[in-house]
Amino acid sequence: MKTLVLANQKGGVGKSAIATQLAHYSRTIGLRVLVIDLDHQRNTSRPLMAHADVMTLPVTSGTVLEEDATVEIRTTDQIVLLAGDDKLTALEKQAGNHNAFATRLRNLLKACDQSFDLCIIDTNPNPDIRYASALISADYALAPVQLNQEAIEGIAGLLGHPRFGLSKIKTALNPKLEFLGILPNLVEPTPFQRGNMITLTEKFGTRLVSEKRAGETRYGFIPKRSAIAEAQAVGQFLPELKKTAARDAWNEIQPVFDMVLSRMGFKIASEALN
Repeated sequence: MKTLVLANQKGGVGKSAIATQLAHYSRTIGLRVLVIDLDHQRNTSRPLMAHADVMTLPVTSGTVLEEDATVEIRTTDQIVLLAGDDKLTALEKQAGNHNAFATRLRNLLKACDQSFDLCIIDTNPNPDIRYASALISADYALAPVQLNQEAIEGIAGLLGHPRFGLSKIKTALNPKLEFLGILPNLVEPTPFQRGNMITLTEKFGTRLVSEKRAGETRYGFIPKRSAIAEAQAVGQFLPELKKTAARDAWNEIQPVFDMVLSRMGFKIASEALN
């Protein structure tokens, strides 16, 4: 099982929509998917729980981190969800138990290793023990960002925070952690955002999600589309919405997801969704 953490120390960047839609897509291409929601706002849990092809575990992520809870997972072709809960907000205040929280998450991932191909972990925007525990045990990290100046300036903290920066965690705690890159999300075709994309590319070009095609670098980004928000609101996989706008949005998003999954070593054979 490969573990991907969606990480950003700023809220409102659309991590939950990416986590949800990527989980559905991964399932459709034949991957066995586990989703862990470590955000007490549960913006990933709610849309997944509304879908018929998702099995929600009877325990929550806060319970698993705080207690020695038993998690029984049977083999299934459904997405399996470990939902978030309100207990997550209290974990940071229990400094004496931080090592235990991180160990319990790691043990859960080890226990699930043979049952799944991909684990997607959605994290809270505030850097704390939940955020750190996920990155300490992950194989990959992906950082969705919005194209505004505040978000661009915050990337330095995401990468170089003295305690929770990706570079610090990789060096000190998890040498296998690979940063897949910065993924611009909710992108609009405005001069302002185009200018910020240029700035982002100039400052962090080598850190952006990208691929080489015909000798040229192609940067991945996810556009802002109302169909994505609608799919999240009704708990659906975007292609399941029988609307032209949903189909058009998916045609823009799928190549980006293919880029991410390919970087993780998964073989993509998804022509049926095009």
